[in-house]
Amino acid sequence: MARSLTVSQAFQGMILEKRAAGLSIHTISDYQNTLKKVLLYFPNDPPLASVTRERLVKFFAWLSDDYIAKPDGAAPRGQFKLGAKSRLNIHTNLSALWTWAVASGYVEKNIVRTIPAPNVEETDIDPLTSEEITALVKACDTARTYQLRQAKSITRIRSTAARDRMIIIVLYDTGLRAQELCDLIIDDLNFSQNKIKVRHGKGNKPRTVRFGKRAAKAIWEYLKDRIDTADPKEPLLRVDEGQEPRPMSRHILRRLVKRIGDRAGVKNVHPHRLRHSFATEYLRNNGKMLALQELLGHSDLEMVRRYAKFVEADIALDHAEASPADKLRL
Repeated sequence: MARSLTVSQAFQGMILEKRAAGLSIHTISDYQNTLKKVLLYFPNDPPLASVTRERLVKFFAWLSDDYIAKPDGAAPRGQFKLGAKSRLNIHTNLSALWTWAVASGYVEKNIVRTIPAPNVEETDIDPLTSEEITALVKACDTARTYQLRQAKSITRIRSTAARDRMIIIVLYDTGLRAQELCDLIIDDLNFSQNKIKVRHGKGNKPRTVRFGKRAAKAIWEYLKDRIDTADPKEPLLRVDEGQEPRPMSRHILRRLVKRIGDRAGVKNVHPHRLRHSFATEYLRNNGKMLALQELLGHSDLEMVRRYAKFVEADIALDHAEASPADKLRL
């Protein structure tokens, strides 16, 4: 006989255990956001055991057809419908809740697993070219301001040039996710071995990534004024410099990278595209698939195989365009 527990109580119980297990604050926040949406559909907070498969099917249909997200914050994005990836994430979170409830004796089976998950189309791999990466790095250094009276533009050195250049180079050279870069503290950097300790990767899994000489120089240039006096626990990417420094959020990072792309004249620039660029270039330079899987923090080789297929197709296209024999005038 299953014990009685409301939906919100079940979430609270699961979240408590997940916190004890060391899950990242971002994962915990994701569970809490899922609970908010569930309670919008089930405002009376019913007993978990009373929620049937049919009711959950209707809930997912509501998410797909009727739910409108209204994000708040300093820079609201306006209202929008949830995409398939967001709905898949909610499906995954609810499945985790029912798995916890089964193990804890609150329900008899995981009914979420019997509901088909939303289909998510594979993300296109669209890496940046070396010319585009170079343009992004150069765009970090200068900006143009306009003097209205003289009706001409003046090029000036940007005060955040060293920081922005470091961000572009490190994302491209390591394949770090946006949140992973934002979570770094100075103590995570090892200059003697050119490596970075990622304490909270996806799924809260730690790993080590490597960086080259150019990235090492970019990091040093950014940190040189505070590296000898900074607290080792201080965030690498700081905001509110005049107040108590706090880490940059991934949303601010994404907007920053996009603005750099706009100045460079490169479209659709975001941190994850730099991660794609790292992965494809790593394989182009004869990097090993298993090593790439470890560096990217993937649990299996599925995504790495997609990168490999992309590189193989790209090389075939290059050969078709640059075939030595085909260039002969016979």
